[in-house]
Amino acid sequence: MRRITIITTGGTIAMAEDERTGDVRPLGSEGLQRVLPLLSRYGVQVKMDHFCNLPSPHITPQWMHRIGQRVIHHLSRPDVDGVVVTHGTDTLEETAYYLDLTLPDDLPVILTGAMRSQNELGADGPLNLVNAVRVASHPKARGKGTLVVFNDEIHAARWVTKTHTSNVATFQSPSQGPVGTITKKDILFHQSLSRGRVFPHLPPVEGVYLVKAAAGTDDLLIQAALQAKARGLVVEALGQGNLPPAMLPGLKKVVGSGIPTVLVSRCHHGFVEDTYGYDGGGKQLKEWGIIFANGLNGQKARIQLMAALHVSRDPARLQTFFKEYPNG
Repeated sequence: MRRITIITTGGTIAMAEDERTGDVRPLGSEGLQRVLPLLSRYGVQVKMDHFCNLPSPHITPQWMHRIGQRVIHHLSRPDVDGVVVTHGTDTLEETAYYLDLTLPDDLPVILTGAMRSQNELGADGPLNLVNAVRVASHPKARGKGTLVVFNDEIHAARWVTKTHTSNVATFQSPSQGPVGTITKKDILFHQSLSRGRVFPHLPPVEGVYLVKAAAGTDDLLIQAALQAKARGLVVEALGQGNLPPAMLPGLKKVVGSGIPTVLVSRCHHGFVEDTYGYDGGGKQLKEWGIIFANGLNGQKARIQLMAALHVSRDPARLQTFFKEYPNG
């Protein structure tokens, strides 16, 4: 019998709708206990650890580190074969990616949650939790890094993102698709996964800011990051990695100050490359020493930079970190 620990951290899966007001508020993780008898048919022994009860917008990188410490605590026990973390959906992908980057063990770690609270019609939390435990107990889930289980699908932490505000099929991996599927009788993995560099499991470096480019944006927010003594900057650029000219003065100051700066695209598909040679084009940005990252959205590049800064602040070395993690 496989032995799985469920760490609850809050989110909609641990909330209920007030029938009078329609508000959805934290109820308590104890409601998830009702799911446990359903797992007996799968030959899984489950223990629950009610760690915290936070809406996911309240989860900070420091909380991600605390959750990671809790996961490591359980994985180090000889009577645990895998861990499931229940989490609110708004920041679930960021916590999943932080754990994927920093957990040293190859035992399965699965994140799941819910889009509908415990007492809403069609609540998806119970099924997601059962499926997450099933995946965590499956031998083929080992060595794949942190996974996200939602709506009968298995996604890699690196690729998955929340795509819809309320649909139960919100979690998608736009560039690669799910790595596995869950049926009533089986767990099917149809993509291979290998882990990349594991960064030190230390509190994420604070002061890493994310700025998004749009038509005509200037460098106001970049200048603000500079004045705030930023430790790092992530810029979500247009297309293949291009920026409006008005963003360049502040960006040049940031790079000249030695602040590691990572460039990603706001597009779901494709690569950032040093293709265009005009002002603000990728060729110019590459020549400035900006770090190009592919396969990551802005919020995940920020999490990776927060972890990588514990190893190096050298842009050349950081560039290797952002290249070496597998894209497929």
